[in-house]
Amino acid sequence: MREDEKLPFTSHLEELRKRLITAFIAVGVGFVVSFGFKERLFGILVQPLINVMKEGENLIYTGLPEAFFTYLKVSLLTGLIVASPILLYQFWMFVAPGLYRNERRLMVPIVILSSFFFIGGALFGYFVVFPWGFKFFLGFATDTIRPLPSMKEYFGFSAKLLLAFGLVFELPLVLTFMAKLGIVSVDFLKKNRKYALLLFFAGAAILTPPDVITQILMAMPLMVLYEVSIIGAKIFGKKKVTPEEAEQEVG
Repeated sequence: MREDEKLPFTSHLEELRKRLITAFIAVGVGFVVSFGFKERLFGILVQPLINVMKEGENLIYTGLPEAFFTYLKVSLLTGLIVASPILLYQFWMFVAPGLYRNERRLMVPIVILSSFFFIGGALFGYFVVFPWGFKFFLGFATDTIRPLPSMKEYFGFSAKLLLAFGLVFELPLVLTFMAKLGIVSVDFLKKNRKYALLLFFAGAAILTPPDVITQILMAMPLMVLYEVSIIGAKIFGKKKVTPEEAEQEVG
């Protein structure tokens, strides 16, 4: 029997409040620590763009408070990434009471793997996608057209991509967990592979810049991760109970 069947609705709200407070504190601590290294962190974030810019070109800021607020946002983004293991832990622990006892044993591995895939996705976006994407956009410069990227625009663009890649790389974990709960099966994943491929490219077109290379760079890893999900579902998915096994359990 699941524990959430014994808990009143107010208890769920109280549990949610505690989880949210812990999450906000974790992000706040990460933000404060990151703000002390704001210039260095922004330098790391902007390095892929600097590497493909011509010598002498730099970022600019067009409003007096723009640099300050950009540093705040960089610190917040870093705080979120640093606190992501705690955030994921709070999420899964909130879900845990609705699971069976044997399913709750998976929470710690799931938190570790969630953090691994999220950070891995963000790093993939930073090291692989950023250089290609920025090179594509700077390729429109001519003798009469010179790119002048601002701090605000660059941060918004890069933060969106980092978070997008971090989230989409959670795909194998989510599908494997759904297979463990019996929501999806290996046969279902295999049968719908072509529809998943279509969704990957559609999602990549929405989440990434409007160039084919960047979209492919997001869609291709998703295809690989989908195959990993099938393997994970095959290994950890809910096993079908044969009639003989059902009779033994009844007996």
